[in-house]
Amino acid sequence: MLDIAHSEGIDGLDGNACYAALLARDTRFDGRFFTGVKSTGIYCRPICPARTPKRVHCHFYPSAAAAEAAGFRACLRCRPEAAPGTPAASGTAATVTRALRLIQEGALDRNGVGQLADRLGLGERQVRRLFAAHLGASPEAVGATRRLLAANQLLRDTDLAIADICFAAGFKSLRRFNDAFATRYKEPPSAVRARVRAKARPSAASPHFPFDIKLRLGFRPPFDWALMLEYFRSRLIPGVEVITGSTYRRSVSFGGHAAFIEASADPARHILWVRVLAQAPFPLAELATRARQIFDLDAEPAVIAAHFAGDPLIGPLVAARPGQRVPGAYDGFELGIRAILGQQVSVKGASTLAGRLVSRYGTPLSPTPGPDWPTHLFPTASQIVTAGVPALSTLGLPSSRAATLFNLADAVANHGLQLDPGAPLDETCRHLLGLKGIGPWTVSYIALRALRDPDAFPEGDLGLQKAAATYGDKLSAKALLSLAQRWKPWRGYAALHLWSSPSE
Repeated sequence: MLDIAHSEGIDGLDGNACYAALLARDTRFDGRFFTGVKSTGIYCRPICPARTPKRVHCHFYPSAAAAEAAGFRACLRCRPEAAPGTPAASGTAATVTRALRLIQEGALDRNGVGQLADRLGLGERQVRRLFAAHLGASPEAVGATRRLLAANQLLRDTDLAIADICFAAGFKSLRRFNDAFATRYKEPPSAVRARVRAKARPSAASPHFPFDIKLRLGFRPPFDWALMLEYFRSRLIPGVEVITGSTYRRSVSFGGHAAFIEASADPARHILWVRVLAQAPFPLAELATRARQIFDLDAEPAVIAAHFAGDPLIGPLVAARPGQRVPGAYDGFELGIRAILGQQVSVKGASTLAGRLVSRYGTPLSPTPGPDWPTHLFPTASQIVTAGVPALSTLGLPSSRAATLFNLADAVANHGLQLDPGAPLDETCRHLLGLKGIGPWTVSYIALRALRDPDAFPEGDLGLQKAAATYGDKLSAKALLSLAQRWKPWRGYAALHLWSSPSE
């Protein structure tokens, strides 16, 4: 028998916030709550493809076990037991959808099906059965199709060497690439290149960068690119980031490869162009994923705006700036270091300290595409650990803050701490809070921008307390947190709007 006296959540869950996330089918909430539907007796994940039930029929639970204990049975379409972070005895289309997303991000380019299965909480044999049942193809075949499509586009749209295209598309062997391409398209890559020569593309890059291509990334409007640049401009890391006009540039690295990227928006066509310049082929799938995270390209602005429409404080701010996004981070460790440097100093002061850190411990890049481009890679966790606390203190930091930088770097380099959107949110936040010198504000900031938690909210931030106050100088942290309950599950967006408000 279902025991549901009301439609609210339990264990701290806010029912209205959960329902808003359910309506949006926001993938960032998958695994964070489960919906029990009173009218059917079934519980689901927030990404379930089934028709959304009425609010009055919904009850929300923090775990699948809690939903089952209340008398609900698992949905056969979304398989809630297969949600992220839970062991799955079996999987369905929802699991396959998640697997496809991981493959699109390049999961099989670096590792095999076994590690993909581990990330899904399944056995490799189970993953293969699911792919056969739902797609009629193996995971390897699906990954090969993704790589071949990418390669075909690069052959037609760029003048990269075929060997470079092979690597950029995710193939590990030129021979396998040629064989797979010829099998799929009935002609070798060289024939496509000979028939469809890429047009000469104007480029401001140095001839030292033969790998020079543009990625076309779509987004849902509206998108206020100027506002995004304004946020980054005030927080630039000297040597790593440069903004010229309406263009954002930064240095990046992945898997031992360094590159430069240049981002510019075409709002009328709902496109963000990301130019990649490197001396050797760069893994494009991973870069595209990270670019989407930096600029919050996967947000649903219309859904978020509708959520805030009736709020007397946030509603007018959203209406004034409907295209505001939450700026992310290319690298979570870099963002964490930047957050620590910003403790108890101005935004400008934090940028100055970050520039000193980069100049002393970052990796110099030579050559660069030009004078208005980054000059260094941000220091790695290992480089900061090697520097040590006494040396870090000479940057102009209190010794306690230098120790905090070291603690974070040590946790990442030597103790398995991961600061990317795929990391388990609650566990990562607990790990961060356990590091001396890192408090709730820093954790919330990292969760918002690096871990991509759309509901992260630093209620202790003095700027937010002041911006949210209707009367008086500021709200207390407790009062602000209470006020922010109505903004769930997108309190992070509310924070951005308050930070950008005229009062702030």
